[in-house]
Amino acid sequence: MTHDFLISPIGNHNAILGIKWLEKETPEIDWSTRQLSLTTDPPETVTIAQEEEVDESPLAGIPEQYHVYAKVFGEEEFNKLPPHRHYDIGIELTEEGPLNSPLYSMTDAESVTLKEWLEAELKAGKIRPSKSSISSPVMFVPKKDGSRRLVVDYRCLNNRTKKNVYPLPRPDDLMSKL
Repeated sequence: MTHDFLISPIGNHNAILGIKWLEKETPEIDWSTRQLSLTTDPPETVTIAQEEEVDESPLAGIPEQYHVYAKVFGEEEFNKLPPHRHYDIGIELTEEGPLNSPLYSMTDAESVTLKEWLEAELKAGKIRPSKSSISSPVMFVPKKDGSRRLVVDYRCLNNRTKKNVYPLPRPDDLMSKL
């Protein structure tokens, strides 16, 4: 029997078994010894791995000429952003007074999810604290796996953005120059 577990920072616990799993497997629980027993046919020993198994050949299936670029596709590089610089792109707005959109109401669970998302993104350096007078409301939409996806409603901001009217070159002209 094999079960997949989601990886989560859960402190000193090796695993958290949810209600759905307990209902499905109906294990015998000895609360005095804090042991859980499963009856399987044939009998087998169930263990929880202490560490994630390492892929011995992470480049298997990738053509050899691309192995030098493997770092670019790794998880570490994916989560890394370049440092903020003085020439980062800005958004120019029309001069029509302050831009504040009303916040959408949230459930307690959504508020907790938002706080966790903000802490994780700040820690990863993907966002930074702002003193801007502009705000945009956020909401959550459910994903197929039951988790929540954060959605920011930028419609009011987009309506007040100065449009860049610089003409783009025609794609066929660019292709002919190649």
